[in-house]
Amino acid sequence: MESPHLLFGLNPLWVATALLVIAYVAIIADRVNRALVVGIGACLVIVTGVLSQDEAIRGVDWNTIMLLAGMMLIVGIAGRTGLFEYVAIHAVKLARARPAAILALLAIITALFSALLDNVTTVLLVAPVTLAITRQLEVDPWPYLFAEIMASNVGGTATLVGDPPNIMIGSAVGFTFNDFLFNLGPVVVIIVLVHGAIGHFVWGRRLRASDEARARVLAMDERESITNPRLLRHVLIVLAGVVTAFVTARYTHLEVGTIAMFGAAVLLLLDVHDRTAEEQAHHVHSSFGEVEWITLFFFIGLFVMVEGVSKTGLLTILGEKLLAATGGDPTVTVLAVLWASAILSAVLDNIPFVATMIPLVKGLAPALGGEAALEPVWWALALGACLGGNGSLIGASANLTVAGIAERAGVPFRFTKFTVRAFPLMILSVGIAHIYLWLRYLR
Repeated sequence: MESPHLLFGLNPLWVATALLVIAYVAIIADRVNRALVVGIGACLVIVTGVLSQDEAIRGVDWNTIMLLAGMMLIVGIAGRTGLFEYVAIHAVKLARARPAAILALLAIITALFSALLDNVTTVLLVAPVTLAITRQLEVDPWPYLFAEIMASNVGGTATLVGDPPNIMIGSAVGFTFNDFLFNLGPVVVIIVLVHGAIGHFVWGRRLRASDEARARVLAMDERESITNPRLLRHVLIVLAGVVTAFVTARYTHLEVGTIAMFGAAVLLLLDVHDRTAEEQAHHVHSSFGEVEWITLFFFIGLFVMVEGVSKTGLLTILGEKLLAATGGDPTVTVLAVLWASAILSAVLDNIPFVATMIPLVKGLAPALGGEAALEPVWWALALGACLGGNGSLIGASANLTVAGIAERAGVPFRFTKFTVRAFPLMILSVGIAHIYLWLRYLR
């Protein structure tokens, strides 16, 4: 796999791995913006010859980038209507303005929506609502956003459309929406409830809002927060269309990125169609200004760096060693895939990892006794990859999306602070999945 253009004749595997490790250390140190870190790292992957520019471009998951950009545009336009303030006030009243009840409510809503839509779209919709709620109640938004990240990745594990690894596994094996829901839904419900109990114990019971803030919010009329009813109608129509297209994407053969970008384009057109050229330019600039460009460029850089270690064979080596270590034992294979997928997905992007693992798992069929014997392995791969995304700030797309929204609103989201709290929860989640897989498929 050595590249003829690699500088100084160095081993491309070691160069790509070293660059990725250095980037992670820099991100953990948190002295330089993470988008700059991976941007420089991605350029070095190309400059050193590990990847050509064409290979680097092909390594970017543009479907994910388009999904993020499209939904960011839709959410940005929706924010101008007062929709999020309306939902925030309504949710606060439903919970009687009690911070602990709101924490639990938002986590449950996030998990449910992540299963029905996808986790990135969900946090793009829920995070602005959360910031509006916490601003009104004058409480720290960090615990709420943290709980939503956990809930989004866990909830997204339950269905075919909830998380990109599930879409990849479903497409490769032929699993349906109901297959995922039936096999992974029960353990997801258990994990959501466990996370909710822990969240209440760690944060919920300590969260306090002043009587004045609670009374002020409860006295508010959510209908007064709607500032542009006409645009709101357009937003709701487009959102309904986008969600419907997400759910039916398996039958229309449209990618989620295309759906999101088309929805954003239609909504932009509806927003400016009866305005002058000067007003159109202002509104389009304003809408594009709401996009979290730092988050998007971070993903692009990270995709390129992970493609570097993938192309040079690191992921294949790790996957082959993992599967060889199981010795063909079905129980050991399932549990090894679960834990290895979780740990690696916490430190690497789970999309290229799952793409590498799919052909390797398929190759196990003869050793394990046929295609039917592989089913628990597929569920282990899905659980490990999706739940493992909760292990660090850069483990999943939803994590970084929330971090970008929070930092734009002045709420710092540091790698170390997040990971110290998230990694033990991820280990607990995978432990629950371990027990579930053993009881349902292995004993």
